[in-house]
Amino acid sequence: MKQITSVQNPFIKSLVQLQEKAKVRKQTGTFLIEGKREIELALKGGYELETILFFPEIISEKQLNDLTNISLNIIEISKEVYQKLAYRDTTEGILAIAKTKSLALSDLKLSENPLILVGESLEKPGNVGAILRTADAANIDAVIIANPKSDLYNPNIVRSSVGCLFTRQIAVGTTEEVIAYFKRNNINIYSATLQDSTEYHTQNYTTPSALVVGTEATGLSEKWRTESTKNIIIPMQGEIDSMNVSVAAAILLFEAKRQRQFQ
Repeated sequence: MKQITSVQNPFIKSLVQLQEKAKVRKQTGTFLIEGKREIELALKGGYELETILFFPEIISEKQLNDLTNISLNIIEISKEVYQKLAYRDTTEGILAIAKTKSLALSDLKLSENPLILVGESLEKPGNVGAILRTADAANIDAVIIANPKSDLYNPNIVRSSVGCLFTRQIAVGTTEEVIAYFKRNNINIYSATLQDSTEYHTQNYTTPSALVVGTEATGLSEKWRTESTKNIIIPMQGEIDSMNVSVAAAILLFEAKRQRQFQ
């Protein structure tokens, strides 16, 4: 088994670049996954792993073998190398290099009566991760990021989603592309916005539906407001007129799930 003990090793330096630069992730078609649970979910979600790196003082070879029976390139790394690559102190001493997947709208495989969540121009990785966790909790068909501000394989998104990046179908596209996709597939669009809206709980989400949320700062673009089946609003009873986008998404999704009797 190969061992790497120096943070100056060229391969380790290339992994640091993979962590830090979207351009490198795009060029190589790979990204890093950190943590045993996240790697398990990636494998379950059909992601292909290339290499596993492990720190033996935290995780044993037996635990590695229990993780997967796929033949992989496995590298033992030192504490210094692990600390250089790991974002979290609490992960289980394991990282994996995985191949990215296509995020094209055309690759989505939807049910006959899909429920989809759309987030437009989401900037904060923590919000994207939280939305992915909510989507997993609600077991919806897909998450679509319209006009993405960062690539979904950003390590901060991988980390904040606690592996839920791998449990739902995900696609990206421009707002125009996403709206056209919904219209082609006869999916109703419910845009969460302050303008020309009706209270969210008055609408029927039991037919093919897409719930669309934007950022707290700017909300949704005009295109969503004018092309939606219905604009919806969550009644705010306090002093402010908005809430965190992941919280708003959770409220809307679970109302839709309640109407669908959590099917």
